[in-house]
Amino acid sequence: MDSTIDELAQAQLLMQTHTTSILSSSLPYQTLPLYESIVNASRSLLSRLPSTGRGLERTISHLIEDIVPGLNGSSLSPNYYGFVTGGVTPAARLADNLVTLLDQNVQVHLPKETIATVVEDRALTMLLDLLHFDHEMFKGRTFTTGATSSNILGLACGREWILQKRLIRAVANEAGNRMDSVGELGLLESCKKAGIDSLQILTTMPHSSLRKAASVLGIGRASVIDVGLSENPLVFDMQKLEKLLSHNRCLCNPVVVSDAEIEIFMQQVRRLLHVDGAFGVFARALTGHEYRQVASGAQDLDFADSVTGDAHKLLNVPYDCGFFFCTHSDLAKQIFQNPNAAYLNTGAAGPDSIPSPLNVGIENSRRFRGLPVYATLMAYGRAGYIDMLERQVRFAQAVARYIDSHDDFDILPENFQGSSTMTETIFIVVLFRAKDDNLNRSLVSRINASSMMYVSGTMWSGNLASRIAVANWQVDLTRDLAIVKAVLEGVLKTWRNELIEAS
Repeated sequence: MDSTIDELAQAQLLMQTHTTSILSSSLPYQTLPLYESIVNASRSLLSRLPSTGRGLERTISHLIEDIVPGLNGSSLSPNYYGFVTGGVTPAARLADNLVTLLDQNVQVHLPKETIATVVEDRALTMLLDLLHFDHEMFKGRTFTTGATSSNILGLACGREWILQKRLIRAVANEAGNRMDSVGELGLLESCKKAGIDSLQILTTMPHSSLRKAASVLGIGRASVIDVGLSENPLVFDMQKLEKLLSHNRCLCNPVVVSDAEIEIFMQQVRRLLHVDGAFGVFARALTGHEYRQVASGAQDLDFADSVTGDAHKLLNVPYDCGFFFCTHSDLAKQIFQNPNAAYLNTGAAGPDSIPSPLNVGIENSRRFRGLPVYATLMAYGRAGYIDMLERQVRFAQAVARYIDSHDDFDILPENFQGSSTMTETIFIVVLFRAKDDNLNRSLVSRINASSMMYVSGTMWSGNLASRIAVANWQVDLTRDLAIVKAVLEGVLKTWRNELIEAS
């Protein structure tokens, strides 16, 4: 721990040299490391704390020469199509290095001591601009780690909103200046006083993070009710939805509905509407006529009470970075405030003051997530992100056309097959499966074994399927489509040869 400034500078220079070498490697960057590299990297790891430190230079050598070869190319490769994993733009990468170098605690608004919270506020404002949201409507906003924490925020605000509506208003706290709330009383006492014996979260094809959020908040995974149509599980069964809502004790979480349905829903039955935007919310940034069908799926999110999204997906900033927008900023403060902590009171109150992030989110401590967001939005602007999204959409649609025309693969959902309008509704995700079930069982592993591209496995209608999710800023239609075709044709060739040899 006695390194001098010169030694630190030398170590930084050495690390930069290695980093430049990695970044300057020619595309395509391998999606997966060799298994031998993973084994070697694992064997090289220390198993116990050394009594004497190995020194900076030796540690850096270990990181670069031993550990890096065992890591995947999920961010560096434009052909990593698993888990909707975005890359990192050059501007965001530079800013993230500054985040580590300056290591700000951004959770308390200290306007006379650091500009960190102001930078994050401006980054969130620019993000609202990119997604065509009203600044004045979504005054509650903060950065999160991603979908899970964002959904926890959204469901917590919904839980608070619903129970406050039902709580006995005559009972206030001892000071007599605030209504009862879950944040003050706890979930069990609030439900008891409100006369509520259950809460339900109504949604369509719920993401696993939503069920996890329900569990964390004490609402329970079993309370998440799928209300999708059997023939189109992403769209609400409005009759079933209205029947469930008639119980008047439901917490609703619409995810994907048509424009007409969401508007009718909000006009007829007022409930709190939370939208897990994930990557789909970025469709709002598309403005071209040819993308009108894709963009229409997200255009009425203005009706929502809260919207979440993952910046580490299509915004292409480093993990971990999500965002949360809410029209009920007072609810977030009631739930997430830090009471009785005088040292956290900045004294910067007022209607135009930036709230301390620790009072509107889960964490009391976190990284300066907003700086990479600010940097990348400044560097590329609206036009740059529209270009990026359009390249991603065009590539995904080209892959879908190739698969749909192939004799050995089926595009999913089934109603897409042979449809002349199929590609008009595809955003960045392509679902497909092999027509031969025997090949389908090993299709994902065969594709990924190439290390030229990576896909994730999933299920559709109870059957195995493969998913290509396009999210990297480096996508190139001509280069990457050729890679997809080469890998899939190579898989088919190898599989057929294996059948011939087996017979």
